[in-house]
Amino acid sequence: MLEFLDILRTDSLDWITVSVRLVLAVLLGGFIGIERERKGRAAGFRTHILICLGAAMTTLTSQYLVFELGLYADLSRLGAQVIAGVGFIGAGTVMVIKRRQIKGITTAAGIWTAAIVGLCCGAGFYEGALLAAALVLLVEVVFSRLEKILLSKQTVYSVYVEYAKNDRLGDIVDVIKKGGLSIIGLEVRNGDGELANPCAVFSLKLPRKYSFEQLSDAVSKVEGVVSVQKI
Repeated sequence: MLEFLDILRTDSLDWITVSVRLVLAVLLGGFIGIERERKGRAAGFRTHILICLGAAMTTLTSQYLVFELGLYADLSRLGAQVIAGVGFIGAGTVMVIKRRQIKGITTAAGIWTAAIVGLCCGAGFYEGALLAAALVLLVEVVFSRLEKILLSKQTVYSVYVEYAKNDRLGDIVDVIKKGGLSIIGLEVRNGDGELANPCAVFSLKLPRKYSFEQLSDAVSKVEGVVSVQKI
């Protein structure tokens, strides 16, 4: 594809070839991670660099065992272990917050993709690595804004409501129905301790001219309601 890079696609792992592949892995891993860092995610700039660099080193090590040492080895085996093993790191970025909303899925997916970009760099598949990194940035930067625009026009919301006593749920439901809203789904968690308030997650379909702010104001007026949040 990019013929001028063919000089670096060689079975001989000299200093120039190794350096180019590892530096490219550092750069592309940093490009992917810097967007996560900007948004304050746990796995950010340095984490993505290290994962991408480590994956590139894995591919280079496989090639070194075969081409330089002449050992019989499956070139794809170590790379396959990276793809599976990096899932444990990604799992560490995923968490369920108080409102039972899952956070960190995008970061985990980015980590997994960064590892594969690193494998591409280590194998000398420069075109794939560059294109993949560019597409990841497109998804994380541009598509995230597009997603917000599309979601801002939706009429179905998931609403988290926390209240002081279990018997307040009926009053909350009455207020919602009086506003002409349809309850599509409801998940309730009763208080399980002195510091844990009962809460409910409503899936609501709002009328076209009915805003979330109107819903929040109406529900907040119910005695005992602690917080109302859109999730």
